[in-house]
Amino acid sequence: MNEPFDEARGKPLNQTPARDKPLLDVQHLSVTFGGPTPAVDDVSFSIARGETLGLVGESGSGKSVTAFSILRLLQSPGRITAGRVVFDGRDLLALAEDEMREVRGAGISLIFQEPMTALNPVMRVGDQIAEALLVHGKASRAEARARAVELLEAVKIGDPTRRVRDYPHQLSGGMRQRVMIAIALACRPPLVIADEPTTALDVTIQAQVLELLRELKARYNLALLLITHDFGVIAEMADRVAVMYQGRLVEHGSVREVLRRPSHNYTRNLLAAVPGAW
Repeated sequence: MNEPFDEARGKPLNQTPARDKPLLDVQHLSVTFGGPTPAVDDVSFSIARGETLGLVGESGSGKSVTAFSILRLLQSPGRITAGRVVFDGRDLLALAEDEMREVRGAGISLIFQEPMTALNPVMRVGDQIAEALLVHGKASRAEARARAVELLEAVKIGDPTRRVRDYPHQLSGGMRQRVMIAIALACRPPLVIADEPTTALDVTIQAQVLELLRELKARYNLALLLITHDFGVIAEMADRVAVMYQGRLVEHGSVREVLRRPSHNYTRNLLAAVPGAW
């Protein structure tokens, strides 16, 4: 059955998985941008080590705001008004900014939905991968350059020794997204947040990128917070799903049970938008 859900508070009633303490535990998170309605309203969920949680909802539902709040990357006037974000036993909202910088990339990394705007257009992609290692003191400069080649090979970019010298505009959209994945994995973080990682790609490349994420997740035992508006992606990739609507979580449970027996009208409408799937 789906996990018991308290719609009045917008969270599952039972937050603690039967396994060990979760890697990420978001508790009663609320975010405002100054308007009368919160962008994120009392949201709670957890992710275990090695697990994939799909966060699904339409544009404007609060999914990306939740992700940026976890990493404390909200742009002004956005601000967190309540809640805790406990990662590996530490409340990220209580950390100093220099401590938070150590978490970003090394503890939690983010794959953006539009790599062309996330990548530095005047910096070679190999240097951008190496920079992630250098910033966190994970390698010497020579080691970081060698590791950049290895990471491009890991994300299945052909001729990586040559491609490390390319600039983002010399790569296809799918290859740029693979570079973003390589950067995200450079420091071997235990948690990766993928924010609509295939939205800007055509259907064939989408499937390849999702398959790559699945392979890398298994290889490195990653936990993954997968943000999407597409229940087809959730069905293919996630262990559990949290459905977000107007800043609140309205349904939460295993993918199998939510797909078979959705309890909220909004979830049923999302599923109805995937033709012939269920």
